[in-house]
Amino acid sequence: MPYTINERRKVGSTELSLPAVGFGTVPLGGNNGAVSEAEAHATLETAWDLGLRYFDTAPWYGRGLSEHRLGSFLRTKPRDEFQVTTKVGRTLKRPKNPKTFDRSPWIDGLDFEVEFDYTYDGVMRSYEQALQRLTLHTVDGLLIHDLSADYHGEKLDSYLRELLDGGGLKALQELKAAGDIPAFGMGINSHEALDTIAPQVELDFLLVAMPYTLVDQATLHTGMKRCADENIGVIIGSPFASGILARGTAGRPQYNYGDASEDIIQKVKSLQAVCARHDVSLQAAALQFVLAHPAVVSIIPGAMKRVEVEANVASLGKAIPAAFWDDLRSERLIDADAPTPAEG
Repeated sequence: MPYTINERRKVGSTELSLPAVGFGTVPLGGNNGAVSEAEAHATLETAWDLGLRYFDTAPWYGRGLSEHRLGSFLRTKPRDEFQVTTKVGRTLKRPKNPKTFDRSPWIDGLDFEVEFDYTYDGVMRSYEQALQRLTLHTVDGLLIHDLSADYHGEKLDSYLRELLDGGGLKALQELKAAGDIPAFGMGINSHEALDTIAPQVELDFLLVAMPYTLVDQATLHTGMKRCADENIGVIIGSPFASGILARGTAGRPQYNYGDASEDIIQKVKSLQAVCARHDVSLQAAALQFVLAHPAVVSIIPGAMKRVEVEANVASLGKAIPAAFWDDLRSERLIDADAPTPAEG
């Protein structure tokens, strides 16, 4: 059935509920190209005008730029009309030589060094810095960011110990107990982190960027099943698989924040063929598919232009026939057990 952006879903056993559709602010940090201040503001204004009221950001996005832009915009809006989640685990500091500082991998961004710190003091410092950039006195949820092998390699165990034994988790528990935040979770990008790291921490929700999309449901019977069984809410952070499900296979398709492999390109071409037979847009299928999973409470597709926000919202209202999902199953393009939307 088509979804509405104001449908709300409860996050685990917490008091927090989130809209089914939010706005991911990674692009406003400059991951796919520079975004002017005017364009960033216009994109956020369009999102607001279309009814989006949940925004996710992080210190890492543009080295503080995404939070600054979001905070500048939301400062003029009534605080009881929107929700914000951001991340902890990184603090920002002045570089030794700002004149020669390398902002990569951000095409746009600010001149701040990033320091990983999952200790008690590090989490509290990260939270306080984020509030200042966001011009808010609190947020609606905090996420432990990028605690996985793809970021830390051999240092992963050390950082995990910082979180569990060094007080980082205790800091989040204290903030929740004091009423500063209603919920906390973990933001992850990899199957491994979803299946092996997340279970080591008691969490209210997860922000899953890549491990569950229309292209890949390898975690359906493992990490995603655990979330459903244990009442852990899931926010899908990259419903377009970092690009290829939004823009298709033309040009230089992007998947998992890099160039798509030939296998992925061929699979998406097969998805596009089924879309064409049923007159279904690939974008609508990608967004509606992940919302059908019982653990998913929200999706946060990003946008760097107004037209992208408009397209995302429109995709949620498009009816998709049950025969479309049946064909995806019969052609083994999605897992046979993957939940799909009911026809409406």
